Amino acid sequence: MQNHITQNSILIFLSANSFSEEEYLIIRKVFIKASKRIFITSDSQTVCNGDNGMKVKADTDFYNVNDKNFSAIVLIGGKGSKDYWDNEQLHNIVKNFKNAGKIVAAICEAPIILARAGLLSKIPATCWSEDKNELIKLGINYNDRSVIAEKGVLTSNGPRSAEQFAETVLNMIKNH
Repeated sequence: MQNHITQNSILIFLSANSFSEEEYLIIRKVFIKASKRIFITSDSQTVCNGDNGMKVKADTDFYNVNDKNFSAIVLIGGKGSKDYWDNEQLHNIVKNFKNAGKIVAAICEAPIILARAGLLSKIPATCWSEDKNELIKLGINYNDRSVIAEKGVLTSNGPRSAEQFAETVLNMIKNH
């Protein structure tokens, strides 16, 4: 059973460069409206730079992430997330969240991180349409849908579905 603080805390991953500001702002707004506490993680030593110049300071680096403090981890997409597709530290973080029974969610290009970490091997998933072949070549059951939630893992195809994605994260936390 999660305590009240943990249940109300969500960890958001932003790439150091070129994260999707649109996805981040939509998702952040939905979480704040639902009174969730948001914390940012990245491997950036200073600030994370969005795809249109927005700067966001990380609250914690990868080394200090503890899944016990959060109900979910949400990976924001954007071109910069491709730099993390094979990042072992991030793979370990999302695996730890999944193994701890926490919600793991990724949008746009970020579901490839989950796939390469081994979290999508037995469930259907979606991602940014231009990257679908990355999922397919990994043997993932790619579905051209806006949002797919399965076994505590949520994937979404991009900014147009960001609000639905964020609402689904909240519903998964509530029903978890």
